[in-house]
Amino acid sequence: MVREDLRNVAIIAHVDHGKTTLVDEMLKQSGTFRENQAVEERVMDSNDIERERGITILAKNTSIKYKDVKINVIDTPGHADFGGEVERVLKMVNGVLLLVDAAEGPMPQTRFVLQKALELGYKIIIVINKIDRPDARLNEVGDEVLELLMDLDATDEQLDSPILYCSGRDGTASLSPNSTGENMIPLFDEILRYVPAPEVDEEGSMQYLVSAIDYNEYVGRIAIGRIERGVMKVNQDVSIGDYHNTKQEYRGKVVTMYQIEGLNRVPCNEAKAGDIVCISGIENITIGDTICEFGKFEPVPFVKISEPTVEMTFSVNDSPFAGREGKYVTTRHIRDRLFRELLKDVSLRVSDTDSTDSFRVAGRGEMHLSILIENMRREGYELGVSTPRVLYKQIDGQLNEPIERLVIDVPENCVGSVMEKLGARKGELQQMTPVGSRMRLEFLIPARGLFGYKSEFLTDTKGEGIMNSVFYGYEPYKGDIPKRASGSLVAFETGEAVTYGLFNAQERGELFITAGTPVYEGMVVGASPKSDDLVVNVCKKKHLTNTRASGSDDALRLIPPRNMSLEDSLEFLADDELLEVTPKNIRIRKRTLSNTQRAKDRAKM
Repeated sequence: MVREDLRNVAIIAHVDHGKTTLVDEMLKQSGTFRENQAVEERVMDSNDIERERGITILAKNTSIKYKDVKINVIDTPGHADFGGEVERVLKMVNGVLLLVDAAEGPMPQTRFVLQKALELGYKIIIVINKIDRPDARLNEVGDEVLELLMDLDATDEQLDSPILYCSGRDGTASLSPNSTGENMIPLFDEILRYVPAPEVDEEGSMQYLVSAIDYNEYVGRIAIGRIERGVMKVNQDVSIGDYHNTKQEYRGKVVTMYQIEGLNRVPCNEAKAGDIVCISGIENITIGDTICEFGKFEPVPFVKISEPTVEMTFSVNDSPFAGREGKYVTTRHIRDRLFRELLKDVSLRVSDTDSTDSFRVAGRGEMHLSILIENMRREGYELGVSTPRVLYKQIDGQLNEPIERLVIDVPENCVGSVMEKLGARKGELQQMTPVGSRMRLEFLIPARGLFGYKSEFLTDTKGEGIMNSVFYGYEPYKGDIPKRASGSLVAFETGEAVTYGLFNAQERGELFITAGTPVYEGMVVGASPKSDDLVVNVCKKKHLTNTRASGSDDALRLIPPRNMSLEDSLEFLADDELLEVTPKNIRIRKRTLSNTQRAKDRAKM
């Protein structure tokens, strides 16, 4: 049976190509909101960090009604570190909208998500977005997408995919590059015409695949997925297990069930094959599990989630300022919070270490882990974080490391410095193509070669460069990569930074703090241009005398300090340093706080 009243589509694209803005317009023009309803921009990016950074982190479901057809739309993340989200949700849909920026064209994440969709044999609607950009290249970008499809061995039918030209911001869509269109109706019509309606078996025994997990303090885990076969009812007894047989089949009960209407979850008593529903009441449910009618267990094949590539050590904060700003500071608090995160993030791994007060946390990239740290500090947690490390693998007796596909877009006059820096970091140039007045360079580079490079890259390109990377695979170890060239300026004593002390310290390097900042011995207060660390006394006050010298007692001028964000601090960390994260501050510190002890340890080496 074909359900003509339903379409399930996912929107896939590279980061910042306009997915969430396009979904906003689709919701507005389909009548999801009242005419006088106040609606925020990027309504699907619901958590604070997504709003501040302008990126989607979690895949989210919504639905729109058009011509009596319910279109379930899934907005997916564009950043490579959250690729685990995209891999899973594609199992819920029958077709995809591939969104490409009209100026930038296909980027690394576009290739990654498109490859997954092609492997599943989905029909693809190509949407060239942001056609109102002054530097839009509509025809060239269309050709680049077709070249990418050919490169990824698309079928003849997939190569004949329809192309639409949209402006998500203006809410227009058109089938012709020469016309801007007036509304989103051409896009809705194309979805109904081209995306196949789900073919379902409503008579068979019930079968449901879990593609995403939400978590709620009151009801516990909430499974989100599509009913593959049959009819699911509330209070139904079910059998649960997974395709890869990693867990024993067990019995459960569907306690509550919701369908997604617009941005709301609406309770329902039953749903049919093809519907995307949320269910709660099954305690240990996880992504990739199959729920079947009790006694008729038949698992649905599901992709294994990609393994993490980067790890950090999260530990209890043991600095002199520990416990002053955080609400949750003990090992038990941090452990419970990390294991709670595992309930909804399947790309994350948490394991115990030899020490009772630290944990190894592995994820898909620096961004993935930094979002977790940011969420924890906002919730009132206080912790210490180590430098990121890559996860090596032994393959056929040989040490292998994760490799990233890096695409860089820079002005032509910056190409030399970028290639020189990436060459030193073991990057191998694969391709070099001019795009207007800029150059696009494609490299394969070890993941550890990218640690700490972003701020250097922005300096080299005067802020005009764009860099994006996506996991490529494991390759044999590429050899040593030189460590950070600069050293740290380390505080000499505990106290409060004063202008006189900072004025003398700023001659030694770039400062991270201002006058009045509390510091402690061993805290990093700046960056030194030399490779060695320098101990500076930022708490030193000027000795007063009873004579005045004309001119020398004028106000001292301080150079404005460098404001270090969480990502900047993680990039800056050296192996012998930790990042102290509290709800109010982020401080870099030495593992061994005593300056004399560090000098003794260096002398022994």
